[in-house]
Amino acid sequence: MRVLIPLADGVEPLEAVSIMDVLRRAGIEVVTVSLSEETTVYAAHQVVLIADQLWDDDLELETFAAIVLPGGGRGTERLAADERVMDALRFFEENELLIGAICAAPTVLVKAGVLDGCKATCFPDHAEVLGASYVDVPVVADGLIITSQGPGTSLLFALVLVRHLIGEEVAERVADAMLVSL
Repeated sequence: MRVLIPLADGVEPLEAVSIMDVLRRAGIEVVTVSLSEETTVYAAHQVVLIADQLWDDDLELETFAAIVLPGGGRGTERLAADERVMDALRFFEENELLIGAICAAPTVLVKAGVLDGCKATCFPDHAEVLGASYVDVPVVADGLIITSQGPGTSLLFALVLVRHLIGEEVAERVADAMLVSL
C-alpha cells in the first residue's frame, strides 16, 4: 500500500513529518513528492525537508491508495495553485480512493471540487471556505475524505488515516507504541 504526500515550500513541517512518520510506523509506503524543481522543500519555521522525488510526468497515480495534503499557509497556496495537485485530487475522488487534508489544506479540496456533500474540518481561521461542510472537531472522517484542524491534531489525523487504510488493530498498535490515545 502506497500513500502520496505532495510537499510544497511553506508546508507546515509538524504536519508533514507526523503524517509520514505515523504511516511508515504502520508499514505503509509513503512517497513524498516535491512540487518544485528540486527535492529540497523549504517548510515553514525555517525547517528544510527532502522529498523522496520530484512530481514529474512519470508519477503513476494509480499505484497509490491515498493522497494526503499537509497544510501550512504558504504551502497550501502552492498546492491550490498546482494543476497536478488538482488533477490528482479529482483522480483519487473518481477512483474512490482515500483523500486526506489537514490545517488549511482542506480548502484545496474545496477548490478541486472533491469536498461537495462531505463534512470536514480545517484550521478554524479557514472555516468560512468550507461553509456548511465545516465541523469544529479535531478530525472528521466522512466516507473517503479525512480532514483535520492543524499541527496539534496531526498525530490523531495520521492514526485515523492508518485506521482507514489498514485497520483498527494496526492503528492502536502504532498509537500504543507512541504513547498516544486513539
